[in-house]
Amino acid sequence: MVYLDYAATCPILPSVASAMAAAERKYFANASALHTPGHQAMNEIEDCREKLARMVGCEADEIIFTSGATESNNTVVRTFEGCEIETSPFEHHSVIEAAKKYRGEKLPKLYSYMLANNETGAILNLPHPEVSACHFSVNTDLFAAKNEWGKELATDRRSAYFHSDLTQALGKIPVNVKDLGLDYATFSAHKIGGPVGVGALYVRRGVPFCPLLIGGRQEGGRRGGTYNTIGIIGFGAALDEVERNGDIEEYNTRIRNMRDTLARMILKDIPGSSLNTDLMPGRSLPNILNVSFAAAEGESIQLYLDAEEIVVSTGSACAAGDIKPSHVLMALAGDAEVAHSSIRFSFGLANTMRDVEAVMRVLPGIIKKLQGVSTVAL
Repeated sequence: MVYLDYAATCPILPSVASAMAAAERKYFANASALHTPGHQAMNEIEDCREKLARMVGCEADEIIFTSGATESNNTVVRTFEGCEIETSPFEHHSVIEAAKKYRGEKLPKLYSYMLANNETGAILNLPHPEVSACHFSVNTDLFAAKNEWGKELATDRRSAYFHSDLTQALGKIPVNVKDLGLDYATFSAHKIGGPVGVGALYVRRGVPFCPLLIGGRQEGGRRGGTYNTIGIIGFGAALDEVERNGDIEEYNTRIRNMRDTLARMILKDIPGSSLNTDLMPGRSLPNILNVSFAAAEGESIQLYLDAEEIVVSTGSACAAGDIKPSHVLMALAGDAEVAHSSIRFSFGLANTMRDVEAVMRVLPGIIKKLQGVSTVAL
């Protein structure tokens, strides 16, 4: 099988699987308990917290563990319930739909812009200049009344706050939350070879915050629920791999070369193909390639490739089964035909140039076949 859907999820790394298997035997106790096994489990959790904080340039107590990026995004957006919330049309659905539900007209304002898009790989320019220019005071009683943690720490009085979903960026390009001017940031373990069901949220000291999940004092009262100790240990093991193996450097050399080679071959050999990903260095993640094929429907291309044991995506895996065109590509191109005819190839550390060759052995024939029966003119 040729797996080219790493933007949806990465296969769990062998070292991560080994770390989690060992942890199941050794760190099974409830990490909130006062006994020795509980302390041992909590020590492992704190070790992962420190690793992630070190990697993204923040303090350990500014990291909150969650069940994943969707929970992290929802937590930030709901903190600003009733306030002005601005997002881009390229955001993940967990930001867009939450913003629709919770935005209002009160001050302060939340800006939520992802650093790197999950469908096209596009890298946005952060920080947002309007956010950086906001310094005047605003009444934070709206947040202070919500919870004790917010009352203690909502001391930063500004007109606007900035959140970024860094889920796709972590491990692919350097990220530093302080340099990016962020108040909140979202991360997910399974995008870097860790387990599904574990994520994290960066919350800068002093900013407004309201827990999404209440009912426990875990995470300093910021996120209730028994710790997913084994999953968090897996997250930490995946972070170890990123640091130890120089993943960011490899993504920007070997993997970028594979991505760019596939793009050149598609444009050369397949009539009606066009790129939705900007290949210029610094303009997109090095591992994502989004391509449209005129007069060929994306889901059909995906199924034909799947029959050849080549795994790709038509866009965000979270939108699988949705017959509407990608909201990202509609915002980018404004053309439903372009959006419906797109395929996302996303590479990972296990891919080689042989995978590119395998795609090109079958893809031109698939597109020719589909274009031959299409009612859409090339």
